Amino acid sequence: TAAMAGYALAKKRFRGRAILFGLIVCAMALPKQVILIPLLREMSDLHLYDTLWAVIFPTVGWPFGVFLMKQFSESIPGEILEAARVDGSSELRTFTTIVVPMIKPGIGALAIFTFINSWNDYFMQLIMLSSGSNFTISLGIATLQAETSVDMGMLMAGAALAAIPIIVVFLVFQKYFTQGITMGAVKG
Repeated sequence: TAAMAGYALAKKRFRGRAILFGLIVCAMALPKQVILIPLLREMSDLHLYDTLWAVIFPTVGWPFGVFLMKQFSESIPGEILEAARVDGSSELRTFTTIVVPMIKPGIGALAIFTFINSWNDYFMQLIMLSSGSNFTISLGIATLQAETSVDMGMLMAGAALAAIPIIVVFLVFQKYFTQGITMGAVKG
């Protein structure tokens, strides 16, 4: 969704585009604590409270993702998009066959940022998850630490296990991440 929204903000001309982009930038400045109560009510209404989906879904519409994808979409030459339109390509086909491959480094970088943000968001996990069976590893480590006698070996093993998924995601998307970060650094 962030890729489509970013592409629309970068390449489509419509009334209120600048205002919408300004609202997205302002939303990036809002701390999560401001939207936590409405988000909690929304997850409860959708019957997602106390499920892992309640932790995952809020990151799908992350304003930073839309901002990042807009910046990547602006680097796409308009001539390529115009050639696709002249050839009779629909907007959806143009997006999936031309735009997505061109912004793939940005999508990879965004995937890493989003995963790490969601994985490390202890506060959101603490609020959205109440039963121990759904606790993430971060909450599990905090639960171990809150006990009266802390087994430091168990705590350190949990911390090491918590780092493994982040390392795996980075290794999988490393090529896209490094391309995405350096794409704007070199003129050409």
